[in-house]
Amino acid sequence: MGVCKDAGLQDTLSQSVHPSRRDLEQVTLIPAETAAVGAYCCFSIPLRSTRKDGHFLTKIQKSVSIMRLVWKSLDKMRCFRKRSTIPFLGVLITSLLFLNLYIEDGYVLEEDKRQLRETSIHPPNSERYVHTFRDLTNFSGTINVTYRYLAGNPQPRKKYLTIGLSSVKRKRGNYLMETIKSIFDQSSYEELKEIVVVVHLAEFDLAWCENLVQDISRKFAHHIIAGRLLVIHAPEEYYPSLDGLKRNYNDPEDRVRFRSKQNVDYAFLLNFCTNLSDFYMMLEDDVRCSRNFLTSLKKVVTSRQGSYWVMLEFSKLGYIGKLYHSRDLPRLAHFLLMFYQEMPCDWLLIHFRGLLAQKDVIRFKPSLFQHMGYYSSYKGAENKLKDDDFEEDSIDIPDNPPASLHTNINVFENYDATKAYSSVDEYFWGKPPSTGDFFVIVFNKSTKISKIKIVTGTDDRQNDILHHGALEVGEKLVGTKRGRQCSSYITLGEFKNGNIEVQDIDHKIAFDIECVRIVVTASQKEWLIIRSISLWTTQPSSQ
Repeated sequence: MGVCKDAGLQDTLSQSVHPSRRDLEQVTLIPAETAAVGAYCCFSIPLRSTRKDGHFLTKIQKSVSIMRLVWKSLDKMRCFRKRSTIPFLGVLITSLLFLNLYIEDGYVLEEDKRQLRETSIHPPNSERYVHTFRDLTNFSGTINVTYRYLAGNPQPRKKYLTIGLSSVKRKRGNYLMETIKSIFDQSSYEELKEIVVVVHLAEFDLAWCENLVQDISRKFAHHIIAGRLLVIHAPEEYYPSLDGLKRNYNDPEDRVRFRSKQNVDYAFLLNFCTNLSDFYMMLEDDVRCSRNFLTSLKKVVTSRQGSYWVMLEFSKLGYIGKLYHSRDLPRLAHFLLMFYQEMPCDWLLIHFRGLLAQKDVIRFKPSLFQHMGYYSSYKGAENKLKDDDFEEDSIDIPDNPPASLHTNINVFENYDATKAYSSVDEYFWGKPPSTGDFFVIVFNKSTKISKIKIVTGTDDRQNDILHHGALEVGEKLVGTKRGRQCSSYITLGEFKNGNIEVQDIDHKIAFDIECVRIVVTASQKEWLIIRSISLWTTQPSSQ
C-alpha cells in the first residue's frame, strides 16, 4: 500500500483519536448533520459533578475509546484508496456510539427508577411518612387516618356548618371551655340545629386529653348527646417527622416544630370534617363569638350565591373565622400536609386561596369572632391581639352582593373603584369630580336591598368628601359601549356631610334593584375619597 497523501485528514483523525484529559471532562460530542461522513461538532459544556453527569461522562469516555480503536485500525491501513468508504465508516461509528449510549442509558434509567421506588416506599426521616403521604396523589380523597372518638359520634344527617377547633396543652391559661361555651351560648335553638362543633385534641399527652375530655363531657353533655359536639384525637403515629425541619425564616427550632405540627393538626381536623356539613368554619381555641353569628354568616353566604369564592373571612386575625365549602376541605388538608414545614398556617391559607383563583380577600365587617386569649399556645407568651372590627351584636352585618363597578371620575394611582366596595381597609380615591360625574355599581343579578350606607372621606383627610351628591337605584339593564348600564333610576336621597344612609329601601322601591349610582351634583375643588359602600340585602322568605 502507498502512503496516504491527505495530511489534513490525517491531522484531524489524530486530534479526534487522542483527546486530552481536559477535553474529556469539558467536551460533549454531538453528532452534526455531517455525521454521515464521520464528522462531529464539539461544544464546550461544563459538566456538573452530579450522579447523572458522572454516568454521562463515563459513557463519553467509553464512546471515545471505541472511536480511538476504530481510527487506530484505519491508521494501520496507512491509506484510504477509496474515498467512498468514508461515509460507510462514519455511519458505522455513529451506530456503535449510539448503541453504546442506549444500552447504558437503559441500565442507568432502570437504576434511577429502582432508587425512586425505594425512596417512595421508605422515605428518609421516618416510617410514619408512609401513613401521612400515601394518598397525596389523590387530592380529592380524604387522608387515611384512624381517629379516636373521645366524645360523641357523627350524625347521619349533614348539617349546614361545621365549626372546627384544634387545641393543645398550654403552659399558661386554657380557653377551650370558654370558646365552646361561647359558640353554644351565642346561638339560638334554631341555629343549634344547623351546626356541629368538632374539637381536635392534638396533644400527644394522652393523660391530659383524657382529663380534658372528662371536663368537656360533664359541662356539655346535652350537646354531645344531641350530636352537636364531637371530640377527636389523631394518633401520633400518623404524624410526619417533626425533627430536622426547615428553618425558612431563621426561627428557633422549637417554634418551627410548633407551627409545623400545628399545620398537621389542622390538616387532620379538616380531613375529619369533610362530610359533616355543607360549609366549614375554622376557629382557634381562644375565641369569643358574636350573638347569632350563624344567621349573619348564612345571610352573607346567600348573598354570594352564583359568585365564585374559596374563603370568606369573618375576622381579620390568624386562623379565626375563615369559611370554606366542605368540598374543598380534602384539598386544603392535603395542601397543609404537603407544606407543613414551610410556613405558618395563616400564610399557607393565602397561597391556597390564590391557587384556587380567588385573588382578593373577601372579608366582612363587623367581625363575628374575637380573640380572647391572653397567653399564646406557643410557650405561654403574651398575645394581646384584638380584632377592632368585632361587635358583640353584629346581626346587622352588611352583605354586599357580587357586582361590577365603574366610574368616570379620574382615579388616583391604584385607589380604584372596587376598593370602596370591598371589605378590606382600603378606599377609592379620585381627583376633583365635576357635575354629572358618577360612580356605578352593577349587580351580577338583580336583588332586593333593605339598606344602603356610604361613607366618604377619612379621619386624616376629612375634606376629601362628596360635598354635593345624590344616591340613586336603577333597573332595566341595557348594553352600552361602557358595558351594562341601567336605563331607569330613582333618587333615594342626598349626601349630607359626605355621608348617606337610607333604610327600608325594599318597602320604598317596588322593583328588584340592578344598579346603585352615586351622582356628583356640583363640581368641587377637593379630591374625593369613598371610604366604604355597605349594602344590606333582603333574604327571600324561604331563607
